[in-house]
Amino acid sequence: MNVRCSTTLKSEILTDTKTELQWDNIDWKTVYKSVNRLQTRITKAVKQQKWHLVKRLQYLLTHSHYAKMLAVKRVGLNKGKRTAGVDGEKWSTPEAKINAVLMLSDKRYKAKPSRRVYIEKYGKKEKRPINIPTMYDRAMQALYALALNPVAETLADSNSFGFRIYRSTQDACAQVFNCMSRKSSAQWVLEGDIKGCFDNINHNWLLTNIRMDKSILKQFLKAGFVYKRHLNPIKSGTSQGGVISPILANITLDGMAAMIDDKYRRGKRQNPKKVNFVRYADDFIVTADSKETANEVAGMIRRFLKERGLELSEKKTTITHIDDGFDFLGWNFRKYKGKLLIKPSKKSIDKVTQIISDIIKDGKAWTQEELIKALNSVITGWSNYHQAVVSKATFRGIDAKIWNMLWRWAKRRHPRKSKFWITNRYWHKEGTRNWVFSSEGKNLKRLSDTKIVRHISLKLNTNPYLDKEYFEARRNKLRIRRMSSQGDAIGL
Repeated sequence: MNVRCSTTLKSEILTDTKTELQWDNIDWKTVYKSVNRLQTRITKAVKQQKWHLVKRLQYLLTHSHYAKMLAVKRVGLNKGKRTAGVDGEKWSTPEAKINAVLMLSDKRYKAKPSRRVYIEKYGKKEKRPINIPTMYDRAMQALYALALNPVAETLADSNSFGFRIYRSTQDACAQVFNCMSRKSSAQWVLEGDIKGCFDNINHNWLLTNIRMDKSILKQFLKAGFVYKRHLNPIKSGTSQGGVISPILANITLDGMAAMIDDKYRRGKRQNPKKVNFVRYADDFIVTADSKETANEVAGMIRRFLKERGLELSEKKTTITHIDDGFDFLGWNFRKYKGKLLIKPSKKSIDKVTQIISDIIKDGKAWTQEELIKALNSVITGWSNYHQAVVSKATFRGIDAKIWNMLWRWAKRRHPRKSKFWITNRYWHKEGTRNWVFSSEGKNLKRLSDTKIVRHISLKLNTNPYLDKEYFEARRNKLRIRRMSSQGDAIGL
């Protein structure tokens, strides 16, 4: 670790034995409680618009030993923890983590350039750039994200659901349903997509409007990236792959809903144009009573985005009638004879089918147990995601496709065996069910066994730092519903 950003003496860097005992014996409950107490105070100060107090509390948090510990832990839990930045460092040991906590400091902080890699976009030939900061820079971003997030949550649009605490795509889906399910609901939908949102946000706007240490924010924004051994400057946008980037993007887009409400809402309930706004990250939909109203809203949004250096994608931004349906977050929303039904989108179905097909093709030489384990992971994740919508027929259809793929997989392994022999080798009877793909007590899950459970709608005016009891009770209700549905599916 480069000690140029540290106030830690060499004598404070711990030995292997002492470090392991310290890191592994940290009382994380106390850490979370201490950090959350400061975040709650920041939230209350934001609500009272005491901005000097907000700044002081943010300083306390970013210089808190507990906050530094939590920042390092979150970097270590991230999916990219095994991917190093330009310095090649990884914090894979307790010693490295505790030393990182001791050295984490804003004094003379200078962010290193990110390492740029390109990953494939599903179903497309083009690739998406991802910038990978060093572990130290990730921890600094995580630390300042702890101080910025209470501000972002308190000032956020109530109908924004992406990259926010205790909010999910299912909450966004439920909100769209509430806005469009009635006979008197809006019939037209503006489907919005922001062109290169993360890559094009105006730096001057961020430095002027983001309430955090400007010198640190400038380091995050201007560090640049290295690709093919060349250093490239960054003139706009936030780094995709940066820990704090989703928060910065959300703050940039917040205010869109308030602007629309000021124009079309008369009081809390009166909304004659039936304009409603729902956003998840940089994807959003706006309902309207007519195509003309939807076009008018699109013009307002274009002006709002232009100030921030952004623009709508002309190809992906469309206006659709609800009877024709539209896709949002992997679901298709469409009215059939006046009734709104939400189903998994064709694109989502094709994607999961392709993933399952690829797993089976890759598993030509795998054991049956290995194949079942790999498939169950995908089946469980996809069925849980679509558990709250009209998915039963879709689940049965995919189950049939999986059966056919597995039959071809089994026949290929034993081309000279009879169908009867192959059936007895890979499919067995479990209770009242025949044709269960299983081996040594491990059964392949069926999507159609997933019980459809309605998602509990979120109270939009709640704050995760002030309404902890509500969110805890809601999380328990969702967990109980999920466990109950799983129990019913396996016959408990």
